[in-house]
Amino acid sequence: MTVRELYNAISERIPEELSAPWDNDGMMCCSDDFKDVVRVLVTLDVTEEVVDYAIQNGFDVIVSHHPLIFKPLKAIDPDDHISRKVIKLISAGVSVFSFHTRADKVRGGVNDCLARLLCLEDVEEFGEDGLGRIGHLESETSLEEFSARVKTALGIDRLLVADAYTPVYNIALVGGDGKGYVKEAKDMCADTYLSGRIGYNVMEEASELGINLIEAGHYATEFPVTAYFSGIIKRIEPKLDVEIVGSYMLRAI
Repeated sequence: MTVRELYNAISERIPEELSAPWDNDGMMCCSDDFKDVVRVLVTLDVTEEVVDYAIQNGFDVIVSHHPLIFKPLKAIDPDDHISRKVIKLISAGVSVFSFHTRADKVRGGVNDCLARLLCLEDVEEFGEDGLGRIGHLESETSLEEFSARVKTALGIDRLLVADAYTPVYNIALVGGDGKGYVKEAKDMCADTYLSGRIGYNVMEEASELGINLIEAGHYATEFPVTAYFSGIIKRIEPKLDVEIVGSYMLRAI
């Protein structure tokens, strides 16, 4: 299977038309789209450490969630950190595919992965763009108990909670930066909203809004999608060597 064939096969399952108009995802860089693919590295972010790891270990393709190139490059200059990564990748013949907002929206993607980890039932889309997910627990629980479930599911030891003093049952969620979806979650009768980043000004209004708010971290709420990417690739071509690698973790110390 060539680089182009793999990219097209993934795009059939995560269609480009799902990408937000402001987004830049898809084929980020490629020096030879006829190159045969043997090894694929899956990650959340294409950091320089990930680039170096891919080159040193003979990977042909990196598949990421966050785009390697988001803003237009005015020049290819090694003094610029994005350009430096592109130069390294092209020189080594490593291609990069990034599936960003289209992977947020697609069935089975970022937000479905998160809903599944939290064992939500009857999950549906919400939000004007259909990006968010809403579902319910098997039974009502406390905010403290649900917060413990979130930490266990995401493998984190802390999160930020704003208590609206209401039990947890109907839960809406958006992985990553979801501060703009709180009102829509409330309109969908969610008693609890979870996202990676919500922000202080919104969190402090939780009790007034009447909805529990949980901020669990951008990385933690989106990293589970790497398993989704890996699964798609293995179904496309079981013979490919696919590895998932963490990119970075911002942590409290």
